[in-house]
This record gives sequence, structure tokens and C-alpha cells, in this order.
Amino acid sequence: MMKKGQGNKTSLDALKNYHRELLAILVLLLAIVFFRSERKELHTIIPRLQLANHGWELAGIFVTILYIAAQAGIYRKSFAAVGLDLPFGNAIQLFLKRNLVSVFLPAGGISSLAYSPAQVRKPGFSKALVFEASALFGLIGLMTVFIAGLPVVLFTLLHAHIFHHAAIGLLALFVLLAGLAKALYSFKTKGRLYHWATSKLPSQAPLFRELVEGEIKSKPLAHAVLYSLAVEALCMLNVYVAMLALGVPASLLAAATGYIIAVLLMIISPFLRGLGAVELAMVYVLQIFGYTAIQALSIAILFRVFEFWLPLLGGLLAFAWKGRRLFLRLAPAVLTFFLGIVNIISVITPPLTSRLVALREYLPLGAIHASRLLVFLVGLSLLVTASYLLRGFRAAWVIALSLTVLSIIGHVTKALDYEESILATITLLVLIATSASYQLRTGKYWSQLGVKTAATSFASVLLFTFISFYFIDKRHFALDFSWQQAIVHSLKSFLLVEDTSLHPVTWFGREFIWLIRSLGFLTWGFLVFALLKPTMHTTAHSLSNKERAAYLLNRFGDSAIDYFKLYKDKLYFFSGICEAFIAYRIARGFAIVLEEPVCAEQNKIAVLREFDQHCRKMGLKTAFYRVDEHSMPWFDELKKYKLKIGQEALLEVRQFTLEGREQKSLRNGLNSLEKKGFRVSLHHPPHEASFLKELHTVSDEWLEHYHKVEMLFAQGIFDARELQKQDIICLKDAEGKVKAFLNIIPDYAEDECTYDLIRKTADAPAAAMDALVIRLIEYARENNKLWLNLGLVPMTGVDQPGNIGEHLIKMAAARIKRFQHYKGLREFKNKYATLWENKYLVFENEIDLVQLPLALNTVMKP
Repeated sequence: MMKKGQGNKTSLDALKNYHRELLAILVLLLAIVFFRSERKELHTIIPRLQLANHGWELAGIFVTILYIAAQAGIYRKSFAAVGLDLPFGNAIQLFLKRNLVSVFLPAGGISSLAYSPAQVRKPGFSKALVFEASALFGLIGLMTVFIAGLPVVLFTLLHAHIFHHAAIGLLALFVLLAGLAKALYSFKTKGRLYHWATSKLPSQAPLFRELVEGEIKSKPLAHAVLYSLAVEALCMLNVYVAMLALGVPASLLAAATGYIIAVLLMIISPFLRGLGAVELAMVYVLQIFGYTAIQALSIAILFRVFEFWLPLLGGLLAFAWKGRRLFLRLAPAVLTFFLGIVNIISVITPPLTSRLVALREYLPLGAIHASRLLVFLVGLSLLVTASYLLRGFRAAWVIALSLTVLSIIGHVTKALDYEESILATITLLVLIATSASYQLRTGKYWSQLGVKTAATSFASVLLFTFISFYFIDKRHFALDFSWQQAIVHSLKSFLLVEDTSLHPVTWFGREFIWLIRSLGFLTWGFLVFALLKPTMHTTAHSLSNKERAAYLLNRFGDSAIDYFKLYKDKLYFFSGICEAFIAYRIARGFAIVLEEPVCAEQNKIAVLREFDQHCRKMGLKTAFYRVDEHSMPWFDELKKYKLKIGQEALLEVRQFTLEGREQKSLRNGLNSLEKKGFRVSLHHPPHEASFLKELHTVSDEWLEHYHKVEMLFAQGIFDARELQKQDIICLKDAEGKVKAFLNIIPDYAEDECTYDLIRKTADAPAAAMDALVIRLIEYARENNKLWLNLGLVPMTGVDQPGNIGEHLIKMAAARIKRFQHYKGLREFKNKYATLWENKYLVFENEIDLVQLPLALNTVMKP
């Protein structure tokens, strides 16, 4: 039976688990309200702009650019006030993104300040300082609205005796500012607010302490205030420019007053940045100054274009800019594929008669038919080429470029199809603009084979068609071919050119023509395939290569998984410029490297560049698996992309102890094992065959019972020959049967110890793995090791995803059942871990993430 209160708790937990989904639905509903509320404004913007003076419109756009730059200036100086250096470009993106987010958040002007895009996450800024700088930005904005609004409202009250409601709003803003200033002072001086916050949110106490201890620099703060005052002045100026653009009498006082009233409403508006209310308030103010309702509405609309819509568009572009490389990578292939489809449809649909009649005045009918076949052939070839463009092959780019030019010519000469020619021209321009993205070279072996095969096919099929045409029975074509005619018809058929003088009159004659054309198409297709296909020809490394790699590892090795670089599944690349090697495997067009080059640190970048060039010649892309955080600067310099794939657990051996309350459950588990007669033992090589056979039985049972499979590349499999050379820790029951074991492998990192396999039987006690790890810690101490490497836990530690791939990893780890066991593995290793180190997958292009999971799966299979 459910305990009292348990039902409520379950409901609350469910609500907590789905808070992101509920927030997403709320934001979606708010977005719908937003666009619905602005539908009338959106419909009236374009016709009113058409009536406006375009020169003043351009002036308004220029003022908006200055406005965005001034907002970025506030951010720069606010960050500088707390000791952070925010580049100007990043400051612009930060403002544009937060401005866009603020539209869809409740109290968006304030709540959007909590949004931290990559511009403030990636530089490694302290979370507390970012929060403090953002709070300064918001506070300065409110303060300058009061400073700028005070003289405007006082002037209108004294001279025009209007807007007493504005004075009330300004007074409310002053009270708000005073309250915020008092709260900030209380917090910085560790007053009541600070103690209340730390008591209510003890987990955030370190963050609060950093906020209190941080020093605010006065000079950057003063500069931020000046930038903010410039923002207010530019907004007032944009109202004035809107008046000039619409050709109505311009009043600086009316512009300033209208803006101040509007911005006060914007500040107090809980949703959608005051949309609707701001426009109505500005219309009301401008009508008081003598403008007609139509004039006032036109000014408000145009001002909102400058102040609201243009920065909103900038925010959309700022978010889209992050994916620009992916777009530029996909666009050529998508356009090429689409152009191929258009070419084929264009040929199979009838041309416009009027265009065809006009074209026949300049080109003979035979040339027009030839163009139709050319367009069809180009369309088929474009479809094939598009797939290779995605993989970045230079030959595919050259062929696509050539085919696109032919497509332009073919469409013009086929039936004056200028629409299709425009699409082909756009495709051509995109291909030229993205030329640098296509650097992979295809393999010489396949290229040479393709050329030889194509040449042989040409010769064979031409000879075959010549003989066939020359000796074919007259009744099939109603023509007795001469040797000259046989050559001409053979070439036309093989090259897929329309042959209007050839009229088969029997079924055999028609089948014969299709046979020749099919042979021609297959030969051309094979040629295209051979030119594009990367060579996958590799040679196994010799024993001398493995010995050379072992020598270099002994000199330069510094990783816990360097041992697997000598494993039997690896291929080796040895540098020609220094003492270095790279261990990798090939799968699905990728050369996947285990970690990074093994060499002196000063040579890493040079070796990476050399390996990249080597792989391009082989038609392979590169990817680097399990790269350390400290190694990322080398890859950053080469402008490669990264994806956090998990974290590696490290235990500081000297600090570990079984004493204390937190280790009570661990002690109890070990004591229980001892009472039941279980014993942990260390076995040094060489091992008896019977002992290794018993370990093999344990391993097989572990694989079967826990539904595991052997994996390679960054880990080992059960191999009796390898285990024969290693120390092994076993857990045996009272009868001396092995119930669990782990093998200790060479660790090339200085002062570090690690293991590979850790396996147990289905009936092994719960504390079996703990017993093995505790004995391994003792082993590390006995061998004067400082650290124990507990290995990688995939798909964990991605708390703040930095890209789409990391978002997907985080979501998959949380929601897909197949990956749930990683959570348990993390909990097991977290009992011992002193620290966690990030591990990355490094690759060349965002589009590689589509193919890399399958490639990694392939290289990890035995």
C-alpha cells in the first residue's frame, strides 16, 4: 500500500522530471501569442515602408547598428568591471541572443540575463563573475532609463503640463533602483540578504562567496554607464528619424517623450517585451503632441522596425551563424542533388512550344536533341556526385563543377529553360564559394583502374558496335551500313547522343540500341565512381613496425591507453619529419586515431598536419578518439571540431582510505566477503594454462549473463597470450574457485597504474568488484604509484552541452534504456574517483557526426 504523502511526492517528482518539457510548451505558446499579437503590425510594415523616404530609412538602420554596438559596449565594460575580457564580437552576439531570448521569457529583460550562450561559456569565465557582470548590465540599463527620462518628464510636466502618469512610472522606477541598490549593498557586505541566500541555497554558497569577494572596478563601470546613456540617446534619435522618413513634422521632444513612455512600459511588462502596449502608448503620446492617429501609428511602426525587429532579426542570424559551416558543407551537395533531379524532370517533361520554336531559328533540331540527352546524362551524374560531395572529395567537386557548367549550357540549348539555368548558376556559385571545403584526394589505385577500365571499355564496345553495325542484317534498320556509318553510329550510341538518322524497325534493332547505350552509361558511371572512390587498400604492419612503435612509446608514451596502440588491430603511420607514430584503424572512409600522435610535444601539430595530408591522399577523413582536455589546444589550432564523449576517473592513491563514515558501506561489503570465506589474491606471470582457462570461463559467463560483447580499439579482449604477460588480481570463494578478476596492463603515464578487463561470474557477491579495486589500490601503493586510472565512463559529465552533438549525448544518456548502465558505472567509479578528466572525439566537420558513430562502432568490433 502506498504510504501517506507518497502519492503527492510522486506527482511532484514527475512534475520535476518534466519541467523542461513544460517550459518548452510554455515558450512555444508564448511564441504563438507573440506572432499572433504582431500580425497586424507585420501586415502594415511593408506598405508603409514603401511610402517612406529610403534615405532616412537607411539612416535609421545605421542608427540601429550603432545602437547594437553601444549595447555590446555596455556588455564589454560590465564584464571588464568584474575583471573579464569579453571580445567585442562576442559582446554583440551575447546582446543579440539575449535580446531574442528575452522576447519569449517572462520578464524577459531580466530573466534573459540568466541565459549564457557559448560566447561566455567557452572562454572559461567564472559562472559567478558572468552572473555579476550580467546583473550590472541590467542595473545600468534601468539606471540610465531613469537618468535619461528624468529631464524629459520634468520638462513636459513644467512646460506642457502633461504626462503626470509618466512621472509616477519614473518614480516607481526610482524606487525599484533604490531597492536593487540596497539589496546589492547588503549582499556585498554579507548582510541579511547574503545570509538568507546561503541558508536557503547552501549548494550555491561557493558561488555567493565568489560574488561577495569579487571587486567591481569603477572606471569600466563608468564607461558602461556612458555606453548605456548612448543607447537611450540613439533610441530617441531613431524615433526622430522615423518622423523624418515618413515626412511628418519632426519634434525631438515628442520623440524623446514617446520613447521614454514606451521603454517604461517595456520594463514593467511581464511578457513579450510590451508588444502591443508599447505601440499603443507611443501612439497616445504622439497624438498629444499633435500628430494624427495615422501619423502616430506610422511613426510607432517604423520605430519598432528599427528598435525591435532589426535587432530581433540580428538575434536570429546570430543563432543561425553558429551552424553556418554545417550549412555551407551541406548546401553544395543538396543543390547538386536537387539540380540532378531538376535535370531529369526537365528532360522527361515536354518543353514550351514557343521557346522551342524560337530556339530552332538558332540551332538545328539534331543539336537540340543532343542537348536533351546531355541534360539527362548530366542529371544522372549529378545524383551520383552529390553523395561524394558530402564526403569532401576534391574530385567530386571538380566533376560537380564541370557537370553544372554543362547543365547550364544544356538547359539553354535544350529549350531556353532559363529557370533551370538559374538554379544551375546558383549551384555553380555555391560550389565555387565552398571550394576550400573539398580537399580529400581519391586513391591513385582506383583512379588508375577506372581510367584503364574506361579506356578498355571504350575500345571494346566501339569495336563491338562497329562490327555489329557493319554486319547487321539490313532488315533491322532498313539500311546497309558502310564502315564510315558504322563508326559514326557506334560513337553516337556509346556517347548517349541522340541519333535522329537511326531508325530501328524491329524489336532486335531497338534492343540492340539500348544495349549499346546501357554499356556506354555503365562505362561512364564506373569512370565517375572510380575517380571518386577513395582507396581503402592498406597493408598490414610488420613486426618491425610494431617494435618501432613500442620503442617510441617507451620514449614518449604518457597515456593509460597507450598500451592499446600496440594492440593487434592497429595500423601505424610513422612520421617522415620527426620521431613519431600514430595508431589508427580505417572504417567507412575515416582514419580513426586512438588519442593523438606519440611524439615530443613540440612536434604534435606538425605530425597532425602530416597525417592529415597523408589521409587526404588516401581519400580518408581523420577523427581522433579519447583526446584529453589538455591536448585540445593542438587540435584547436588546426580548427578541428570536438565532442565531449565522457569522463575518465582518476584516484589519488595516497589520499584514499577506508576509514570514515562515508566508507562504512564499503567496509561492510569487504567484511562480509571475508566472513563468507572469499579471498583476494595477486598472481604474477607466467600463469598456468588451467588458471587462464578458469579466467576464460569467468569471462564467457560475464559476457553471456550481462549481455556484453567484446570491444577493441581503446580496450582489450580476453586473449590468453596477452594475459600470460600480466599481473592478475582474483577473487576466489572458500572452495578456491575464481569468481572475479582484473588484469593490470602497462600504463605509460608516469606514476600511474591502470587495468583493462574487470569481469565476474553471475553468482559473484555484490562487493566482488570493490574487492578487486581495493586490492589494485594496494598494488599501486606497493609499486610507488601516485594515481590509479579507473577508465572512461562514456556519455557522462556533459553537464553544459556546447553543441548539438553534446546535447544529443546528454539526452540519450538520460532517456535511452540502452545507455542506462553508464549511470551505474559512473556511480561505481565515483566511490573512488578523486577527479574526473574530460575526454573528446575530435573531427573535421559537423557533418562527420552523421557517419562517425557507425565508423567508431566498426573499429571497435574485434
